[in-house]
Amino acid sequence: MAYVTWKLETLERFCSDVFEAFGFDKQDSGRISDVLLTADLYGIESHGMQRMVRYHKGIEKGQIHRDAKPEIVFETPVSAVIDGHSGRGQLVSAFAMEKAIEKAKACGIGIVSVRESNHYGIAGYYAQMASKEGLIGFSCTNSEAIMVPTSGRKAMIGSNPIAVAVPADPYPFLFDASTTVVTRGKLEMYNKMGKPLPDGWALDENGNPSNEAPRVLANIVGKNGGGIMPLGGSTETLGSHKGYGGGMVAELFSSILSQGVTSNECCTFPDKTGICHGFAAIDPAAFGDAEAIKEHFSAYLEALRESPRAEGAEHIYTHGEKEVFAEKDRRENGIPVNDGTMVELLDLCSYLKLDFAEYFPGYEPPAEFSGFAGNY
Repeated sequence: MAYVTWKLETLERFCSDVFEAFGFDKQDSGRISDVLLTADLYGIESHGMQRMVRYHKGIEKGQIHRDAKPEIVFETPVSAVIDGHSGRGQLVSAFAMEKAIEKAKACGIGIVSVRESNHYGIAGYYAQMASKEGLIGFSCTNSEAIMVPTSGRKAMIGSNPIAVAVPADPYPFLFDASTTVVTRGKLEMYNKMGKPLPDGWALDENGNPSNEAPRVLANIVGKNGGGIMPLGGSTETLGSHKGYGGGMVAELFSSILSQGVTSNECCTFPDKTGICHGFAAIDPAAFGDAEAIKEHFSAYLEALRESPRAEGAEHIYTHGEKEVFAEKDRRENGIPVNDGTMVELLDLCSYLKLDFAEYFPGYEPPAEFSGFAGNY
């Protein structure tokens, strides 16, 4: 599948106009767009613009409530529980992390658990909200069940990513990873490209390894069994229980503390998804000189980068470094979008009565997509 490259400014205008057309105000549309395009800038295509079709379907089904406002339903000086009332996940989550940051600045730590929200994009976006304020940031979420627990054959846990962001020089530290081998979005990308899934990613309805993206995705949607393997694969020999346990940690901070919907029940309702999130912000000053802590951590990260490399390896990256390089390149040279996603955007424009050619002049879908336009 081919890619076409667009300037960031073009995609920002397009995304913002789409969400305004869906009924969000300019500020909220800007926030949603920023989360999506941050993923694309980082090279995380699975959570970027290709997710717009999912959000449209969520609005159309009534699972995303456009006018909902997050509500604090329980609070202490260092914690809070927020009910998102099925609002847009990015908006609920930004509100929650801002509350965690506020508490951390006042008390040294802030922990916020959210129930009744929606898909929130990349976990790292919210962890970085804290690190940009000089704090240690933590973010996690549950999701529709796609992870098959170790020794199981039915998806019971979401991709349940965990992100941690910490200030450092010359690059901030950012760890952001699902607790499944890959995310559902990655399967969707392989499905669009018509490529078989790599070994060790997915299981069929009988709990056997599968390379068929359409089959695995259909099973996830139909709750037929099967799904994606935990980080570590499907057996304890390779550490499957570690990814399984990591998914449960994310579940604890999101759905359990908030008393919300657990992954096995997410997205089973006609009028909501029930997705839950967890956030935390920690002030390093609670442990001493914040600047000295930052320098100490930065020195260790540099030592990692400069440690002996394996034969044939050119670089040892620290977490977040690749994202810094990718963002710089894409801000300068544009963001690649694959043809499958472009066709979805074309159909989205048709639905919203937006002029696709005004945003993407000269683009024509390849011949193999000629039958897809209009079938959004």
